[in-house]
Amino acid sequence: QVQLVESGGGLVQAGGSLRLSCEVSGRTFSDYAMGWFRQAPGKERQFVAAITRGGGNKYYLDSVKGRFTISRDNAKSTVYLQMNSLKSEDTAVYYCAGGWGQWYHATDDYDDWGQGTQVTVSS
Repeated sequence: QVQLVESGGGLVQAGGSLRLSCEVSGRTFSDYAMGWFRQAPGKERQFVAAITRGGGNKYYLDSVKGRFTISRDNAKSTVYLQMNSLKSEDTAVYYCAGGWGQWYHATDDYDDWGQGTQVTVSS
């Protein structure tokens, strides 16, 4: 019943920007803390960003601070990840996730996951 659907991925040149979206259905979105993770081939799924239920607190992977911005629109049941100044090392499948708890930095902190959207950054 719960659905998380990512969109907005694609192929961009280094230095470019993308805006990822994740729309949630099947549960009360405002009850969800939301996170973004990414996974490159052969690597573990990596925390990228998280936002608390009301949007008052945000957390980021150190390597994306100042470049990525997470936000949410509870009226639209959607979380966003604005990615600027993209680098080749940002290439990965990006996943959104929702969690009921109070911890946001590990995959085990989340309860529901989307299918992912591919982001490829060319040099």
